Amino acid sequence: MSTPIIAVFAGGTSSEREVSLGSGRACALALARSFPTRLFPIDADALPAGLDSGRHVVFSTLHGTFGEDGGMQRLLDAAGVTYAGCDAVASALTMDKTRTKAVCAARGVRGARSRTFSAAVRPTAADLIAELGPELVLKPNDQGSSVGLQLVSGAADLTAALTGLAPGNWLAEQRLVGRELSVGVLNGKAMGVVEIRPKSGVYDFTSKYTKGLTEYFAPAPLDEAVTARVRAAAETSFSACGCRDYARVDFILRGSDIYLLELNTLPGMKETSLLPMSALCAGLDFTALVRELVAPALRRFAAATVASR
Repeated sequence: MSTPIIAVFAGGTSSEREVSLGSGRACALALARSFPTRLFPIDADALPAGLDSGRHVVFSTLHGTFGEDGGMQRLLDAAGVTYAGCDAVASALTMDKTRTKAVCAARGVRGARSRTFSAAVRPTAADLIAELGPELVLKPNDQGSSVGLQLVSGAADLTAALTGLAPGNWLAEQRLVGRELSVGVLNGKAMGVVEIRPKSGVYDFTSKYTKGLTEYFAPAPLDEAVTARVRAAAETSFSACGCRDYARVDFILRGSDIYLLELNTLPGMKETSLLPMSALCAGLDFTALVRELVAPALRRFAAATVASR
């Protein structure tokens, strides 16, 4: 059997296109050190021309709508193309922050108190404050990379924020002030815990993607018992959502309590991104990490090839 070509998907049509292009270039270069590799720029919500289920294994770095929400995964499944990462069902689930929090809470990993609503039928500021308190986080229910995230304080601030919401589904959460943590999960096992300290106090899109605005500590300066609890919560969340291969799970540590923020199935994948930081704590450099990320898909490809003979 000939060695398959790793087809790296990058770009896409979401608001996170530029982030994805950076991830794709970095991963393609790293994967090419170990495998035949081709970078496929994605410019439409469709499979790219030249993709061959008999020759390619897809490693997607698409972020956000369609790339990360199960849309692309459903197309790959329908075409019989093997791909790395979570399947369509888990991808759709984890893109929905409210559903993710619900299934994880059922397994004992809780999130902040919250309310989901449509921008077209939004609650009043008074209703939200009565339910969740005056210090809130507003963010899209189904976007990543902190797109649209905003902090609000008090009725006047919240009223202005609600008035300016873009169309779509939104999540209002009680704001929890604590230490922000991120954990990479590889094949169901948590790697290192990374602590994120934005200098502004808010890990929004600007803090995330502007050099020098955030400090990262890998591994996070936590005692062994807390580290073990965070890693266990990451593994539980990964399992509860039906994930496979890899993901990144984000938390807030408030006192001794751990709260789930979100689970990201296709996280940023530059060498300086959070998942590679977490992997480095576990002894995997970037080249070794991408080899491990694609390895289960290569095994699935080999098994499917044998079965089809």
